[in-house]
Amino acid sequence: MEWIMYIRRGKGPVSVMLPNGSRLTRSDLPPVNTDRWVARRKAIVVAAVDNGLMDAEEVQEMYGISQEELDAWREAMARHGASALRVTSLQKYRQP
Repeated sequence: MEWIMYIRRGKGPVSVMLPNGSRLTRSDLPPVNTDRWVARRKAIVVAAVDNGLMDAEEVQEMYGISQEELDAWREAMARHGASALRVTSLQKYRQP
């Protein structure tokens, strides 16, 4: 008997091209059980959403983050870059 193995493919593209010319794939994303959200991990998640690798709802469900938190990350990244995602920079970049 011959066994055939299928790989389950998730929805969405396998990879996306980032503005800097590099590729982002789902394997580049932080682990699902991430507890410590450093700026680098937040930036990868924001890049995945902003470049169409994943949609916001999928990210929220996958990582258990709120819409408001993801929106704050996306806004900080858009306005000030990845450095604004550092916890120590929140006060500096947050608008009153």
